[in-house]
Amino acid sequence: MNILHISASPRGAQAASRQLSSHVLAQLLKRHPDAGVTLRELADGEDGALPHIDADYALALASAANEPGLDGAQARSDGLIEELVRADIVVIGAPMHNLTVPSTLKSWIDHVVRINRTMRPTPEGKVGNLADRPVYLALASGGWRTGERARQPDFLEPYLRAILAMIGLKDVTVFSVEGLALGAERAAMGRAQAWAEVERHFGK
Repeated sequence: MNILHISASPRGAQAASRQLSSHVLAQLLKRHPDAGVTLRELADGEDGALPHIDADYALALASAANEPGLDGAQARSDGLIEELVRADIVVIGAPMHNLTVPSTLKSWIDHVVRINRTMRPTPEGKVGNLADRPVYLALASGGWRTGERARQPDFLEPYLRAILAMIGLKDVTVFSVEGLALGAERAAMGRAQAWAEVERHFGK
């Protein structure tokens, strides 16, 4: 059993999304105590922030062979895809940035969503090549992005559901901590609700 834990916040271990995703991971490890865990820090890992895809990568995908080579983002893409393929469970912690995914997570997506590798075009639309597996999203936002209190568009969760489904990952469960920028009382309430939601889910 392999669990891939992706953390997208530039705040690292202090981020609410990282703490919530770590809480999800702790619940998973109770069920699978022998599981191996790979932590992929997108904003500032051991090798620094994940770079965006480069010109060589784009040219390789546009070529007739459509086979990325050995340098730069091309090799990085292969490694990130293999890391994802090996994972039996994926946990993604991400904050909402400007109504949608942070650029760190978008960069990871651009590396792993690759035509003829993790998805393929068909007359009916794009089809995922990856075997489905559980994906847990731990999302954080300063305001309310869901429910009757929401006063802003949400391009975070719908986008993540759509892009993951495009590569074959449709078994998605979402946990959300909201209201973090609305004062200490509301932030504490949002955290308590999110943590309780995780525990209820895994208490099934």
